[in-house]
Amino acid sequence: MEVTAIEVPADPLDYTTLPLPSINPKTNKPVSAYQARVWALLLQIPAGRIASYAALSRALQSSPRAVGGACRTNPFAPGVPCHRVISSTGYIGGFQGDWQKAPSGVNCAKKQQLLREEGVLFDEAGMLMDKTQWWDDFRV
Repeated sequence: MEVTAIEVPADPLDYTTLPLPSINPKTNKPVSAYQARVWALLLQIPAGRIASYAALSRALQSSPRAVGGACRTNPFAPGVPCHRVISSTGYIGGFQGDWQKAPSGVNCAKKQQLLREEGVLFDEAGMLMDKTQWWDDFRV
């Protein structure tokens, strides 16, 4: 199931108003409250800006790995823009469970293309080129 656009709820802090199914179609498992909270925060990241897994985890009082897990199972990309989350080092990282140096590289190429269309560019090594594009203004 791919959602091409999803509206930010009237109260973007209330993840319970997101139009989410009870079962994640990507994993066939129930959508957890934590996943819904991560996905709600992803909707706060403006196009053309990026955030780190660490920034999301600070906002959620969680861990970067837990944020990565919620992003990896996000069935609503790019409508819920997990492609706007990268490593705190500025490295583009993975996308949809695939890492930059994965054999196929298909998902990472898709992430890079989505970000390029928003004006976020990376060098040949996968590092963010414009450090002013970092965003860390989450409202929780």
